[in-house]
This record gives sequence, C-alpha cells and structure tokens, in this order.
Amino acid sequence: MPKEPKEITPQQIAEWMIATVEKDGALYQDHAVSSIILNFGEEFSYLNDNGNQAIHRDILKIFRKISDNIVIWDRGERMWRLRDKFDAPGRMQE
Repeated sequence: MPKEPKEITPQQIAEWMIATVEKDGALYQDHAVSSIILNFGEEFSYLNDNGNQAIHRDILKIFRKISDNIVIWDRGERMWRLRDKFDAPGRMQE
C-alpha cells in the first residue's frame, strides 16, 4: 500500500522562505507567492483587497517570528532580504 503524502504546514513554508533568503540574499514577494502556489498549493495564498495573490497570513506570522533578527522587509523593493549593519532598527525598511 502506498504511503500517504505528508501534509505541508505553514511552518514548513516559512522555513522554505527563510532558507531562500539566506541562500539568495533576498526573496521578492511576487516570486514567493508564485513559488508557494506552484510548489505547495494554492490554499497557502489568498486574494488580497487589491485583487492580488498574497501569502497566507499564518505563514507570514511564522516567518516573522523565525526570521526576526536576520531578515528585513524592503518596502520599496517589495522583498525580504538579509539585514545589513547599515539598516535602521525594526523590520520594515524604506
């Protein structure tokens, strides 16, 4: 009898996100959303108020928690990237 596939969790996707940032130095939001849909399933995204695909909030909550001191959100570039010594305190950077 074949084994049942393992259930993907928001934790696993958040860990994929941080691994991608650490490997590539950055993760653009549009790339993250499309990769999550393609590799993990559309149920891990939703349509936001602007009608765009977005990452499910549970994933982002976990991602924020596990990447707190090493990743920042670059608002202008719409991407997460590794924190540099010149970055201002806080998660969001302009």
